[in-house]
Amino acid sequence: MTDMNDKTGCGWLASTALGSVLLLASGGMVQAQTTNAAPGTQPAANGSITLDTIVIDGSAEGVNGIIESDGYVAKSGRTATKTDTPVAQAPVSLSTVTQKQLQDIKPQNLVEALNYTPGVRGGLFGAEPRFDAFKIRGMDLTYTGVFRDGLRQISSPNGLFRLEPYGLEAITTLKGPAASIYGASSSGGIVDVVSKRPTEERLREVEIQYGSYGRVQGAFDFSGPVNADNTLLYRLTGVARDARNEIDAVKDDRLFIAPALTWQPDDGTKLTVLGEYMDSTTGGTWGYINKYGPGGTSIGATPEYGGDARFNDFSQKQWRIGYELEQALSDSVTLHHKLRYSDLSMRQEWVFENFPGLGYEDNSGLATDTYLKSDFDTGALEHQLVTGIDYSYMKYTARQGSGPDNFTDDHTYVPEITYEEMQRQRSVGIYAQDQIAYDAWRLTAGVRHDWVDSEYTPGGDSYARDDSETTARIALAYVTPFGLTPYVSYGTSFVANPGVIQTVGSVAQQARPTLGEQVEVGVKYAVPDTNILLTAAVFNIDQKNATVYETSSGTNLLRQLDLKSRGFELEATASMDNGLSFIAAYSYNDVEITRLTPETEGKTLNSSPYHTASLWVNYDFQDGPLDGLGVGAGVRYVGSSFGDNVHTPVLDNKDRTFVDASIRYDFGKLDSALENVRLQVNATNLLNEVKQICTTGFCYFDEGRKVVASMRYRF
Repeated sequence: MTDMNDKTGCGWLASTALGSVLLLASGGMVQAQTTNAAPGTQPAANGSITLDTIVIDGSAEGVNGIIESDGYVAKSGRTATKTDTPVAQAPVSLSTVTQKQLQDIKPQNLVEALNYTPGVRGGLFGAEPRFDAFKIRGMDLTYTGVFRDGLRQISSPNGLFRLEPYGLEAITTLKGPAASIYGASSSGGIVDVVSKRPTEERLREVEIQYGSYGRVQGAFDFSGPVNADNTLLYRLTGVARDARNEIDAVKDDRLFIAPALTWQPDDGTKLTVLGEYMDSTTGGTWGYINKYGPGGTSIGATPEYGGDARFNDFSQKQWRIGYELEQALSDSVTLHHKLRYSDLSMRQEWVFENFPGLGYEDNSGLATDTYLKSDFDTGALEHQLVTGIDYSYMKYTARQGSGPDNFTDDHTYVPEITYEEMQRQRSVGIYAQDQIAYDAWRLTAGVRHDWVDSEYTPGGDSYARDDSETTARIALAYVTPFGLTPYVSYGTSFVANPGVIQTVGSVAQQARPTLGEQVEVGVKYAVPDTNILLTAAVFNIDQKNATVYETSSGTNLLRQLDLKSRGFELEATASMDNGLSFIAAYSYNDVEITRLTPETEGKTLNSSPYHTASLWVNYDFQDGPLDGLGVGAGVRYVGSSFGDNVHTPVLDNKDRTFVDASIRYDFGKLDSALENVRLQVNATNLLNEVKQICTTGFCYFDEGRKVVASMRYRF
C-alpha cells in the first residue's frame, strides 16, 4: 500500500474524530457559585475569591482561561477538565510547553517541542520529516493523540496535518486516558496544541532565520484591536521557508498563513474564528537501506539513503476553518461551542532501493463540541458540572501505484493507479463531568458514551463496523493550604481502528477497537512564595487490541496486541524573579507485551526505553554589563531499548545523550535605536551524538547537529 518505511515507521492507521453540534443541558436548579480558591487565597466579604496576580508570558496566554502561565510554569488551563482548573490542583498528569519555552527553545516541529516533557518518547525514526511520530507512556499517539484547541485533528493513513510551531501559543500534554471528556483517544493521553489568538495588546513582529541544511525562513505575527472599544480583535501569523533535511534529497519547504478574529461585544459573549492554510513539501522516502539476515530480518541500517532525489517530493496542501463561542447564559451557566472543518490533499513520490511508487490521499472532516458549564452548590458541596455532546465526521480516499516497470530511465514515474481505498466514519458522544469541592477535598467524576460507525472499502472489498463504548474517569485530590495536592485517579479509554483489516478465523473484518484503563497516584507541590511547581506520578495502564505492524516473522503483518505499561514520572518547572528558569524531568516506563505472538509475549515493546531524563536551564541577565543577554542549555538522556519485539540482539538501541543550547541578545540594551531587536541562535544535538535507532525491526539514525539563527524585530 505504501513503501516499507511508511509501514515500519508510522503504521497504517487512521484517527477518529469527535466533536459536537448539539447542546445537552444540565438539569436541576442552578445557584450562584463561590469559586474554589487556590491555596493561599482568601474570600472577600461578598464571598468571591481574590486570586494572586498571574504574569502572562506570551501575547495571548491567559485569555478567558484557555491557558495561563508565568514563564515556564503553567498556572491553569482547560485541557484537563474543560474548566479553568489550576494546574497545581488538577488530579491528572499535565505538562505544558508555554509560550516562553517555545520562544527560548525554538522547536521546528511538534516532537522537538515535546523533547523536555516527561513520558514522551520522540525520535523513534530519527529525523523523520513526514509525520510527528511519538509515544506517551509507551503508547503510540501519532494518529489518535493530537488535538488542536480541544478538538481532534482529523487524520488518515498517509494524510496527517503538519504542525507549524510558530503558529502556536502553547502545547499541553494530558497523560493517561481522557476519553471521558474527549472520546476516542489513546490510553497514553492526548497532546492539545493551542493556536495563537487575537490579543487586546498591539503586537507587531517580523523574524528571519538562517540555519543548517540551507534553511531560510521569514515569519511575521501581527495582532491587536480593530476598533477603539476593543470589541473586535485580529491576528495574522505567517511563515515562508525554503530548507532541506540532513538528507539532501529531503526538502522542508513551507508556506503558512493563519488568520484569526475575535468578537466580544460584551462581557458575556466571545466568538473567535480560527483559520489556517499551509502548502508544504518534504521527502516522500525516509530512511536508510538496511542489511538483512536469515528470514529477512533486519540487522541494521547502512549510511546509504534508500530514496532518490529525482523522485522524492511529498507535497501537501491543508486548510482548516473553525470557531469557538463562549456565551454566558446566566451568572452561573456558560455555553461553550466549538466547530472546525478541515481538508487535506497530498501527493507522495517515493523510491526505495530503485522501486518507485506514487500515492495520492485526500481527507476532510468536521469536528464539533458543545457543552454547558454549570456552577452551583448543594449544601456544603460546590459543583462545576460539564454536560455535553460532540459529533465528528471523517472521509478519506487514497490511490496508489508502484512497480519498477513504470520507472523510466530519466526517473519519471508513469502513474498507474493499481490500488484504491475509501473510508467514511461518523462518531457521536454524550458526556457529563462533575467537579465537586468540599472543604479541601476535590472529587472529579465523569462518564461518557460513544457511538462510532465506519464504512471501509479497500481495493474493491467492502466492510462495515459499528462500535459503542462507555468510558469514565474518577479522581480524588486533597488541596492543602501550603500548596501540596496528593491525588488518585482511575480512567478508561476507547478508540476505533479504521482502515485496518484483520482475519479472525477465515473471516476478514475491521480491527476491534482499542480499549485501555489506568490507575494513577500522584502529588503536586506549588512551592509557597515561589514560582516553582513539582509533580510526581505513579501509573499502571492496561491496553487491549492496539494495532501494530509486527516484523518478528520477517514480514510486515498487521496485528492487534495487548500491553501493560507501568512506571513513574517526575517533573519540576520554575521561573524565578532573578531570571533563572528550568524544566527538569525523569520517567521510568516498563511497557510489556501481554498478547501478540508466542515469541513476543512477556517481552518489552520495541523502542521503549525504561529510562528517560532531561534538564533545560535558562538564564536571562537582569542588570549589569550583560543585561539583555539570555543563555540556555539542555541535556536529554534516552536509555537503551530493544529494536524489535523479539529482542534481536543486533537491533538493540544503545543509550544516548543529546545536548541542546541557546543564546540570545536584546540589542535595545546596547543602543536605544535598536530597541526590540533580538538575535538568537539555537542548537539541537550540539555534540552531534548520532547512533543507530531501530523501531519495529527497521533501523534509522538519530538526527545530527542542527543550528538555527534568528533575528526578531518587534515594533
